[in-house]
Amino acid sequence: MGFLDRISFKQSTTPPPESIAVGEKGELVIVWSGGPRVAIPPVQLRDQCPCASCIEEGTGRKILDPAKIPADIRPLEVTGVGNYAVKIAWSDGHDTGIYTWETLRRASGL
Repeated sequence: MGFLDRISFKQSTTPPPESIAVGEKGELVIVWSGGPRVAIPPVQLRDQCPCASCIEEGTGRKILDPAKIPADIRPLEVTGVGNYAVKIAWSDGHDTGIYTWETLRRASGL
């Protein structure tokens, strides 16, 4: 079995949001298709970063220490990644997290 045989290429079943914006307090404001408008606080969203620097790839164990996230953290830039996610550049210099629609829905409490 080769490497690609072990990777799941499951298509996203989560529809994309209608809009994503950064609010006045740095929160990510998301309007979900056919669903609610939610505001995710920046510290909460940064804490849920799914990248390999924050989550150990092999085990899924969280590496990021929430106590080290600055209280005044803000997204500096939010850019689309294909039709399945956004990438967020944070004010603490972190910019490798790709937040899929599924990740954002979980962070929204939905």
